[in-house]
Amino acid sequence: MTFSLSGGEKNDSPEGMKLLNFTPLVEENEYLLMDRAYQGDNMRLIAKELGYETIVPPKCNRLHKWEYDRELYKRRNEIERFFRRLKRFRRIFTRYDKLDIVYSGFVLFAMIIDSLV
Repeated sequence: MTFSLSGGEKNDSPEGMKLLNFTPLVEENEYLLMDRAYQGDNMRLIAKELGYETIVPPKCNRLHKWEYDRELYKRRNEIERFFRRLKRFRRIFTRYDKLDIVYSGFVLFAMIIDSLV
């Protein structure tokens, strides 16, 4: 698992592309559950080249829609619940830390605590 910090005013999709560039190739086909913000053709193509099968619904205004596994997409709520558990830590929720390195360290600490509970 990896993460990166970005400004609150930035769009998620370019940040997701940066994270995909640091993702290693996978041997067998693995699923990558993505939000509709990441449903762009370039992102899905790069994920496919890395060996991932993208599970993302197309936006309603797309001309060429694709099929996706609706049952598997329902598991995306686990990701949302993970972020909600991280925000239980007031220090993460309010972002008291001025330095990114300190904030990132506390996010990692919270992730470790969450995995132990």
